[in-house]
Amino acid sequence: MKTINIGLSDKQRQGVIHLLNQGLADTYVLLVKTKKYHWDVVGPQFMTLHKLWQEHYEALTINVDVIAERIRTLGGYPVGTMEGFLKICSLKEHPGNVPTATEMVSQLLEDHQQVVRNLREQVEKCSNDFKDDGTADFLTGLMEQHEQIAWMLRSFIEGEAVEADGLKPKVDKKMVGV
Repeated sequence: MKTINIGLSDKQRQGVIHLLNQGLADTYVLLVKTKKYHWDVVGPQFMTLHKLWQEHYEALTINVDVIAERIRTLGGYPVGTMEGFLKICSLKEHPGNVPTATEMVSQLLEDHQQVVRNLREQVEKCSNDFKDDGTADFLTGLMEQHEQIAWMLRSFIEGEAVEADGLKPKVDKKMVGV
């Protein structure tokens, strides 16, 4: 095998590969959960959530591939089994449980927010500990995608009225008994 000479030591590359594999595991588990909820959702929000989650799992499928390819670019090998993913992922499965549509949204929201928190730490480690700004930039792009999905899921749950100027309506304290 040819020596990889891209300005990172073997130790730096291995550290980044480890972080990327953790992210790959989280992404794959989130993909499976999103697809499962896409199949199982029922109720008045069925069509909205079914379509939304199709968009999400299609984006996650692409991300699984680009994360795995980034690992290969750095000379590593991606984890590729469910057993391997479940050992290193930070997300939890909910086997045998078919939640309500709103609970599905809440669980996926928490998962995306967890991924965002993980990615923030990984971006910092890539830049500061491993001096790999390329991967830090790559992970920042993934983080922004998860932030946007989390916002969409939060917006679905919140459902609060908003004025035309984008501000929440003022609550008349006399009306709510405060």
